[in-house]
Amino acid sequence: MLFGAMAFSVMAALTHALGAQCDWLIIAAVRTALALVFATGLTLAAGAKLVFWGPRALWVRSIAGSISLVCTFYALTRLPIADVLTLTNIFPIWVALLSWPLLGEVPGKGTWLAIACGVTGVVLVAQPHLAQDAVLPATVALISSFSTSISMLGLHRLQQIDPRAIVVHFSAVSLLVCLASILLIPNTALASSHFETPTLWMLLGVGICATTGQVFLTKAFAAGPPAKVSVVALTQVGFAMLFDVVFENHVFSLLSRLGVVLVMAPTAWLLISQGRPQTDDL
Repeated sequence: MLFGAMAFSVMAALTHALGAQCDWLIIAAVRTALALVFATGLTLAAGAKLVFWGPRALWVRSIAGSISLVCTFYALTRLPIADVLTLTNIFPIWVALLSWPLLGEVPGKGTWLAIACGVTGVVLVAQPHLAQDAVLPATVALISSFSTSISMLGLHRLQQIDPRAIVVHFSAVSLLVCLASILLIPNTALASSHFETPTLWMLLGVGICATTGQVFLTKAFAAGPPAKVSVVALTQVGFAMLFDVVFENHVFSLLSRLGVVLVMAPTAWLLISQGRPQTDDL
């Protein structure tokens, strides 16, 4: 899972760097297209059955995951990598809140404390962007985390379907969403992108890192306790902070660093206490 987290962090760093040459929708489409090809190959090689229509929960998972994916890629091209990954990884907090009305699981005192701590951390992480008039990307990152929580709740009802087939369905839906957005949004993404050789190599790197991260994540959950593996996945925030400092010369304020701690600590606690697995929709 540590190598998987590193791969996802590199993917995020490449996406952030590509923001100046390539529209975020193009980056997201390339990522989903490559994931679809690789996931389909792995599913067929394993002899698993592909699912095209499936139950309603499968569509809920794929649609919510697609929203999370496009929101994440939008935010990654406009905000520091670590801030985006911090905001998008608070989905266990959303899951804890949504479990009350959807599953009838009332949060306990410890959960409410974790939620309050996490919300405080989100405010501290987002506050520099509020001052810089970057409210929209920060809000979009939070929407991504909320959509991920919906996706997680949908996965809970898909235990009868092979996980690889779920990834194929999600990738196909995400690709359709990205392509439709490229065609329908004015000032098309293709016109604003510059496909030079370095850009093409970086786009390929995004797809390879995303697929590598997904493979390591799947192997990690198959081999170890889901709760502990999920907590290790949070190390991608640490990798992202390192990339921001080394490659972007980004300086994190004391309040921002405190915000990251306040978000990650209760998130890790919720993952351990609830034991729910984490599936990254990047």
